[in-house]
Amino acid sequence: MTTGVRRRMGVDERRQQLIGVALELFSHRSPDDVSIDEIANAAGISRPLVYHYFPGKQSLYEAALGRAADDLAGRFLEAHEGPLGARLLRVMGRFFDFVEEHGPGFTALLRGGPAGGSSTANALIDGVRRTAYEQIVAHLGVASPPARLELVVRSWVSLAESTAQLWLEGRRSIPRAELELQLVHDFAALAAVSAAYSQEVAGTMLRVFAQEPADGPFGELLARLSVLTPAAPAVPAQRRP
Repeated sequence: MTTGVRRRMGVDERRQQLIGVALELFSHRSPDDVSIDEIANAAGISRPLVYHYFPGKQSLYEAALGRAADDLAGRFLEAHEGPLGARLLRVMGRFFDFVEEHGPGFTALLRGGPAGGSSTANALIDGVRRTAYEQIVAHLGVASPPARLELVVRSWVSLAESTAQLWLEGRRSIPRAELELQLVHDFAALAAVSAAYSQEVAGTMLRVFAQEPADGPFGELLARLSVLTPAAPAVPAQRRP
């Protein structure tokens, strides 16, 4: 049976422990609702010792946010192999894994932290969005995307964020798998509309769609959209003279 002897930690090890503890607490409750005392208790140290490593809750939150931001940015990394629709679906799966793991703290993370955030926290979140944007553009195989295609990708990244927040606030009323697939379909829809206005975007998307299998996410979208196509009127039989 082990004893309750507390092991001394080095400075960096203790800082990493506090970051991990804070991130766990922030993942289940808004940072505004988590006190330094709770963080200290969860870490098994005194309140003054927390302040020895971090000057305040905001600085500790920013450190935890940095770790979470690195994690979230990594969820958008995907091998450039196979159809784009399947790649995006895997990315959305990892993205929603993160959303579920961090729960209530996810909205606070995007907001930038306690009391509306700081420039440091906001910069970290902007870095995640930039990584997501760059990864999607790379999957499209476009070195310098035209303005309309840039708008499509940035809009889709924002849509994924807002959809995840609404899903959490709505107590997950829509099955997660359906929402992940819908977001992949949203990307195709946004791109298709922009393609109608830009030959450059049209050329990119024609190349992408040509590599999509009929049973892939984009192929399924076409099947689902068939409900919006009016049934062709029946052709009356020709009368014989």
